[in-house]
Amino acid sequence: MEDLEKMEKNRKVLEVVAALIFDDSGRVLATQCAPHKHGGGWEFPGGKIEPGESQQEAVVREIREELALEVAVGPLLHTVNWHYPSFHLRMHCYACTLLGGELTLREHADARWLAADALDTVPWLPADVDVLPALAAYMRRV
Repeated sequence: MEDLEKMEKNRKVLEVVAALIFDDSGRVLATQCAPHKHGGGWEFPGGKIEPGESQQEAVVREIREELALEVAVGPLLHTVNWHYPSFHLRMHCYACTLLGGELTLREHADARWLAADALDTVPWLPADVDVLPALAAYMRRV
């Protein structure tokens, strides 16, 4: 037991943000990783927080870089804590409103706008599956 606790304390923690981007119809954007990255699974777009950058600033930057979209960052909907073999992922997921831009897949293989009843139609990465209950509850409220 002590060895496991020590291993957990020494595990690298990766802090990232994810954008739950909503269009005018209330659908959320899902993106598919390139086949060589995470086996082509589906995720919510986002990425690492740079030094000196707030979580909200990271969301705006990552979405601009990855998808050429502009978003307004809203409330924090969920924080995922997910253990991978070599690191611990802490992913802060923010509701975002699409402001503009032309969706351009710079790092992803595909993208889909999903309604609340279609969230289970793509094979999500394990950490992103953890977001779905909070996302579905949010989508029912708005």
